[in-house]
Amino acid sequence: MRRRRETVLVAGEKIARYGFGEGHPFGPDRHDAFIRELKSEELDGAVELLEPRAATRAELEIFHEPAYVSLVAERSHTGQGYLDAGDTPAFRGVFEAASNVVGAALVASEAIMEGRAKRGFVPIAGLHHASRAHAAGFCVFNDCGIVAEELRRRWGLKRIAYVDIDAHHGDGVFYAFEDDPDLIFADIHEDGRYLYPGTGGAEETGRGKAQGTKLNIPLAPGSGDEAFWPAWERVEAYLEARRPEFIVFQCGADSLEGDPITHLRFSEEAHAHAAARLAGLADRFCEGRVLGLGGGGYNRRNLARAWSRVVRSFVDHER
Repeated sequence: MRRRRETVLVAGEKIARYGFGEGHPFGPDRHDAFIRELKSEELDGAVELLEPRAATRAELEIFHEPAYVSLVAERSHTGQGYLDAGDTPAFRGVFEAASNVVGAALVASEAIMEGRAKRGFVPIAGLHHASRAHAAGFCVFNDCGIVAEELRRRWGLKRIAYVDIDAHHGDGVFYAFEDDPDLIFADIHEDGRYLYPGTGGAEETGRGKAQGTKLNIPLAPGSGDEAFWPAWERVEAYLEARRPEFIVFQCGADSLEGDPITHLRFSEEAHAHAAARLAGLADRFCEGRVLGLGGGGYNRRNLARAWSRVVRSFVDHER
């Protein structure tokens, strides 16, 4: 009898379509760059491959305002205009493509919550800039926030940890849950004084009853692994103190050296280490439950290597 895979991968053409055209930093070729690397590392046989599905409108609206969902649906038909102030263009089929990204993240989280796997990974996901009311930074629907809300609504969890090592601050998640003390937020990113979206200062620790419950660690441009390791130790201590029930890991690869639009200089070892340590923390506090979402990354070789290392760390944790 074949041993059950502890790690699921949700991938395929439905989420590969999410992109803004050939030549755009967030182009549709990112998915296949990762899949080629995964196969070259012979990791495709070590995971359970699941098909994405479209999120329902009701699922989208557990995080997003109905009027914004309607706007995306309308502009998806015409392919005209922007979904924010000028960074995120509409294209024909954008509603369906973005809904599939959300659905893929929900497929993975559902497999984990039903006990069919402990860990999951979705390469084209982690769209952490979208707010409840508008798109931002190439992100149409915020799958990270939707997963967090669904884990609470459907599965009755309370303490969801969101951990982000993308070069850009996860502002769409941070501000959506800024006053929520049970959304455990830890984000290592390039200092917002030098990089979009300009947020995520160390002084931003939550608001109201959530004051002091959010951890932002901005790093200077040019920071590499030597800065990542101590920052990561702070993240681990923060998570251990709060004992989450589920970990969402946004592992954007634009924090690696050589990304064309950012300035951090991590190696892929940062992603491998973070994934391995989160898998261990999840075993201690979350019944093993951790979901990796690909996030940003615009150097194709970097994203392929970094995401494959995340998957390898998850798979090796089984052994």
